[in-house]
Amino acid sequence: MTPGGPGHVLVLGEALIDLVPVDGDGNVRAAQFGGAPANVAVGLARLGTPTAFAGGLGGDGFARTIEERMRTAGVDLGLCARSALPTALAVADPGSDGTGYHFHLRDTATFRLPDLSAQAARFGAVYVGGLAAVVDPGAEAVRATAHAAAEHSLLVVDPNVREDRTLDPERSLAALRELCGLAHVVKASDEDLARLWPGADPEETCADLAAGGRLVVMTRGSRGSTAYTSTAPPVSVAATPVEVVNTIGAGDAFVAGMLSRLGAGGSFTGTPGAQGAQGMLAYASEVAASVCARAGTEPSVPART
Repeated sequence: MTPGGPGHVLVLGEALIDLVPVDGDGNVRAAQFGGAPANVAVGLARLGTPTAFAGGLGGDGFARTIEERMRTAGVDLGLCARSALPTALAVADPGSDGTGYHFHLRDTATFRLPDLSAQAARFGAVYVGGLAAVVDPGAEAVRATAHAAAEHSLLVVDPNVREDRTLDPERSLAALRELCGLAHVVKASDEDLARLWPGADPEETCADLAAGGRLVVMTRGSRGSTAYTSTAPPVSVAATPVEVVNTIGAGDAFVAGMLSRLGAGGSFTGTPGAQGAQGMLAYASEVAASVCARAGTEPSVPART
């Protein structure tokens, strides 16, 4: 059956493999399902939101691992592009200031993305962001689909800025700024905003983006999150307290929680008021905390709905 509907989300982007240090031996790394869009798709499906993922799946064992993980979570993969190329790898390097990555992206299936501009209108919301928004040849498919989604659906952008020596930083940042300008909903960390608009106060950037009619959500890790709209003062919620075991995928889980709550009524229409925004942020914070509390990137459904 063809996916789509007013309460359905299309996620366009990368599904790759994170190589993360094994506890007790930093010289050994374990292969872990990853990619910001893929994490968002799995999170949405786990939270009960009908979700289709459109990415590039390769012909290696890692691709089979990705496919099994996503299907088990309930993600529809019928719109994915497939090839015999290998899967992209991201080598994680956790540190006191967060997790850095070194990427192996060239000549992989991961960024051979389908252009879904003709199908974007079938979905209530379309999510784009991550590496696929800046890595060729996938970036052009993301851009075309985002333009179509901006006209016919709720376009959600998480810039999720990543730095890599193989990418042109100015070109990458310009592409992400363009997507933010198209979006109806922008979720970004304070670090993302500082990289995208250097020299500007992240709070002022959020207010400027929101003035164009957008819902803008800024996350600050353990310092909580704030929602900005053009019709009401900013609304802030503290981060859900948790003993942190892992931070990889927490931001993606937050996005999944946000979107799940925005589409809880069966469609993605309208901007939440102050009370709705507070509930959305609190729910998303709990979803993110469920990832921080254990290894892995798949969230749990909060007890509170």
